[in-house]
Amino acid sequence: MEECISVFDMLKIGVGPSSSHTLGPWRAAERFLSELRTENILLTITRVKVDLYGSLSLTGKGHATDLAVMLGLSGQDPEYIPIQNIAGIIKEIEDQNEIKLGNEISIPFYFLQDIIFNKNFLPFHANGLTFTAFLEDETEYISTFYSIGGGFVVKEERINAKKKMAIKCAFPYMIDNAEQLLDYCHANDKSISEIVLENEKSILPEEKINSELMRIWNTMLECIYIGCHSEGILPGGLNVRRRAFDMHQNLIGLSNYNSPQEWLECIRKTEVKFRQILKWVSCFALAVNEVNAALGRVVTAPTNGSAGVIPAVLMYYLTIENHQAGEKEIKQFLLVAGEIGSLFKQGSTISAAMGGCQAEIGVSSAMAAAALTEVMGGNPDQVLMAAEIAMEHHLGMTCDPIGGLVQIPCIERNTMGAIKAINAAELAMETDAKNAKVPLDKVIATMWKTAQDMNSKYKETSEGGLAIAVNMADC
Repeated sequence: MEECISVFDMLKIGVGPSSSHTLGPWRAAERFLSELRTENILLTITRVKVDLYGSLSLTGKGHATDLAVMLGLSGQDPEYIPIQNIAGIIKEIEDQNEIKLGNEISIPFYFLQDIIFNKNFLPFHANGLTFTAFLEDETEYISTFYSIGGGFVVKEERINAKKKMAIKCAFPYMIDNAEQLLDYCHANDKSISEIVLENEKSILPEEKINSELMRIWNTMLECIYIGCHSEGILPGGLNVRRRAFDMHQNLIGLSNYNSPQEWLECIRKTEVKFRQILKWVSCFALAVNEVNAALGRVVTAPTNGSAGVIPAVLMYYLTIENHQAGEKEIKQFLLVAGEIGSLFKQGSTISAAMGGCQAEIGVSSAMAAAALTEVMGGNPDQVLMAAEIAMEHHLGMTCDPIGGLVQIPCIERNTMGAIKAINAAELAMETDAKNAKVPLDKVIATMWKTAQDMNSKYKETSEGGLAIAVNMADC
């Protein structure tokens, strides 16, 4: 294995609505700018055009792929850009027919002509995009990228020419599959989170790891908070009404708080009846993905379309299961979740354009189930069993977004993924893992085989399933 996948690769802060169709193209544009600077040609460019292919083209409008490309070419950073500035930046580009490339040089840019939606697929991956820069000397600089899910961006030659691949890191515990991870846990008498932490410490100081994990959690918490306190209609034309606001109001009643942290403590003090637990979990998941659908800031977990599952399950643990839990448990939860996500990325896919929704909601549910099991006291065998159970019951789930938007059925599917994760954790905790019939590696392999067998109409193309069964006019 040439590369190590960090927890911070799997849990990235960015802008919605899609990690593969928004964050990935945005990062690709940033990398294109970096190439232009390396070649020392940025200031000699007179025009840029962008060709979108396959799933990026077929659902690009609904996923704001064109907007992401423009923001990336403008030199904006999805992790830090003030969300309230996005609309103004896009409007200025469209009104002036001009873009400030890399925030350095202004060139003509006609977004209706210079971003081209090509329905054909490039052979390497379903999410391809090509940037062409036209130079003053009438030559062209062309670069193609592939957004492979979860905000990861690669170039085809980098994957095929493995001898040229740089080793990103040298983990003390190199993990290619779940069996290896389990062997490390048993041999060293460590939990999964402890093994993962040792790997992360080979990249960053522990203090930095802790602060970054808490920054990820605080971004998740703020996202839930914003979603629970925002009402109205989501953008995109489906006229989907936000539901987290009303659900939250009905659950929490009249309460006083001034920040997401105070709000969390307020919920912890609220007497939650048994029948309300599912409502709270659903509310948390809805809140995140409504923010995501409105081009808000979320954490890929492992994707934007599935960003609500892990925060919802972690909130469930903090507000229902363990009111005394704090930073220690939050970091433990995120370390385990990130590692399980990396196993799926290595052994299968986290791209809905390659594997359908099982690659997004299914993987996020497995990540959350495993993480919840460890913080609830499960052993490493039970943790992996929980991940297997969660994925087992998402196998074959298609990706068929109506109108190419990450709204229907995507938002509700996050609530289902969260509930299944909790159920999977409970089942694993009550089971002797030695009696497990299907190891996690087998279900990961099965997921990939299912992805290969799945008709392309059900892989984020909006050409099958609900996407064609429901007319925009019917919504």
